[in-house]
Amino acid sequence: MALLSLSDLNVSYDKVEAVRGVSLSIQPGQIVTVIGPNGAGKTTLLAAAMGLLPSTGSMIFDGLDLRRLDVEARVERGFCLVPEKRELFGEMSVADNLILGAYSRRADRAGVRRDLDEVFDRFPRLLERRGQLANTLSGGERQMLALGRALMAKPRLLLLDEPSLGLAPLIVRDIFRIIASLRELGVSVLLVEQNARAALETADYGYVLETGEIVRSGPAETLIHDPRLIATYLGGH
Repeated sequence: MALLSLSDLNVSYDKVEAVRGVSLSIQPGQIVTVIGPNGAGKTTLLAAAMGLLPSTGSMIFDGLDLRRLDVEARVERGFCLVPEKRELFGEMSVADNLILGAYSRRADRAGVRRDLDEVFDRFPRLLERRGQLANTLSGGERQMLALGRALMAKPRLLLLDEPSLGLAPLIVRDIFRIIASLRELGVSVLLVEQNARAALETADYGYVLETGEIVRSGPAETLIHDPRLIATYLGGH
């Protein structure tokens, strides 16, 4: 059974349809990517799935109808979004940002401490900066902190919105290596990304979203060799 299944999802701003009839699914432990041009509706899709935007259609997560759950309830059940702008608490330390990520688990103090140590093991740079204010971090460190904070919520499904945006190529490589390693934790990932090549190299399955509609889908290793996608999104290599 799919961990997440979206069927005929529609999202509108006023009278403009931003997402139309989108259906996709994610299996447990799978990394699925949605690629497409700016303005295609990728971020809107994630926001609707998280419950931040009204939508129509079916959204089933681990057998539950997501429409019956508010955002906080979705987080408590392991549904977590890392937004494009990261939305860190800039005047708080790295460690405090991470601990806030475990807010829904605040009664499990021993578990939170254990998971904090695990995040520092996964992101040694954050351990070095644990007392530093978040707004003084580099772009790559901020993205690592956003990912680490999300992991503190013990997600079963992680929604990632443009994790490579604005980062240097070497940092992008590190971020995608970290994303791929989430399979080891049993975390499923829905990845929205402008860097189509890196996304498809990391993912198991991909969807192409254009003007709010899915126009192509398939195994990532197939899509990465699709002549049309190569010409349009993969730089012609």
